[in-house]
Amino acid sequence: MHIKKIKNRSGSISVIVGVKNRGKFKRLATMGVSSDEDEVSVLVQRGHAWIAEQQERTNPTIDFDGSKERHRRAEAAMEDDIFDRIENVQLNGCELILDRVFDLVGFNQIRDKVFRQLVLSRLSYPASKAATVEYLKNHFDDDVDLSKIYRYLDKLNDRHKYLVQDISVRHTMEVLGGHIGVMFYDVTTLYFETDHEDELRRTGFSKEGRHSNPQIILGLLVSLDGYPLAYCIHEGSKYEGHTMLPVINEFVRRYDLGGFIVVADSGLMNSANIAELEHEGYKYIIGARIKNEPEDIRRQILSLVKVSGRMHEIDKGRGRRLLIGYSDDRARKDAHNRDKGVKKLEKKFRTGQLTKENINRRGYNKFLDMTGNTRIEINRDRIIQDAQWDGLKGYLTNTDIPTDEVFTAYHNLWNVEKAFRIAKSKIEIRPMFHFTRRRIEAHICICFVALKLYKELERLLKRANIGMSIDKVLDMAKSVTTITIRMPNGKKVTRTMPMRRHQRIAPLFTDEFWGMQ
Repeated sequence: MHIKKIKNRSGSISVIVGVKNRGKFKRLATMGVSSDEDEVSVLVQRGHAWIAEQQERTNPTIDFDGSKERHRRAEAAMEDDIFDRIENVQLNGCELILDRVFDLVGFNQIRDKVFRQLVLSRLSYPASKAATVEYLKNHFDDDVDLSKIYRYLDKLNDRHKYLVQDISVRHTMEVLGGHIGVMFYDVTTLYFETDHEDELRRTGFSKEGRHSNPQIILGLLVSLDGYPLAYCIHEGSKYEGHTMLPVINEFVRRYDLGGFIVVADSGLMNSANIAELEHEGYKYIIGARIKNEPEDIRRQILSLVKVSGRMHEIDKGRGRRLLIGYSDDRARKDAHNRDKGVKKLEKKFRTGQLTKENINRRGYNKFLDMTGNTRIEINRDRIIQDAQWDGLKGYLTNTDIPTDEVFTAYHNLWNVEKAFRIAKSKIEIRPMFHFTRRRIEAHICICFVALKLYKELERLLKRANIGMSIDKVLDMAKSVTTITIRMPNGKKVTRTMPMRRHQRIAPLFTDEFWGMQ
């Protein structure tokens, strides 16, 4: 009998045990199929053990003097002794890594075991607080009472918010070489699975399309590369443009910052906000609503030569520069989206689903005209006028930095957008099932810290050339085992046991790796 590895069409490898009979290979057993080299090696070892078992069964050795039986009993006694000394077995690889990151960033200054548990659980097992309690019980023999967690959330005060922000800012400045430079601000909405409103949870325009659900607005300030700096929450019906200045003013005052640039999307800006930014002496780069510019500037924009990648500059006076860029790719996307939107309007118009009651000026409804109470028609002239703007994008700034740097800075807004995606998809910040302001604020604070840990681990993996995503690393780490054994002298010894299949992440479980950070 021998082992054969067969490569499949999919690229995976089947490990087969068989025999050769008259030049032909006869399959006896299949050990398994895998695309991972380490797992294939395990399957080969399993095959060798299977062959040895079959050979012993068909050709057993005769134990004439009983030595084999004595040896078997001695081995069994030794095995029993070893297993009897095992005090605890934990699948805690994920938590061991996150524990190290928690301490490295500096959150261990908050000497609070429950806070640490809740933060790490958001990354290793994001779930409701009740499910988190069960997770801690089942994986760590940590009997945390649910009512204790709720009482803890109730007493988690504003001091924690400012403390975690202080720690995050200090660490971020260290990572960035002591200077923040550019700050990005954006907002998102977080909905609740309820119909009940209060002074904080209010219905409003939802970025997730849940306009009937009460929500809150979450504002997030991040640095270059997406490291979270500060956050704020507001009632769900508040105009999002009124959320930015308070958090920036407080942030600047608290950390005595200077020489920075605020970057934000056009949706957060109006003329009053821009005037206030300038009154405070802040430098800014924001998306410009070029279709809302005065008539003379609109004519100037439309007269520009459209060359993909070329930037044009228009002096708006008072130190304001309006930069206009054009992209062939953006032009194709704009035209495609408009055609798709008009086709939807035409379909609703033909089926009679479009009525005066559901007409607004949002989206592609701007192409509709309504006469009286019954006549609805698509304004083709408006569509032609809209097409003139395809591919054009504006940026308003009061800085004197080169145009290419303005473009690069604005398009780094994806960092805050990515932070929101991480918070929603990985940390599962929403939907929220808390109903008091104190618990909602505590939940956001915990998720903010979890986001900081996620970004720091991402940086460490990249710097160490691990070559794996955070999600894959944490998923693999969940099968790393820690065993605690009581020795004959009464001493307890604990060992974390990365296996061969954990080879790529094994450095994360060594003191040497964390000592170099």
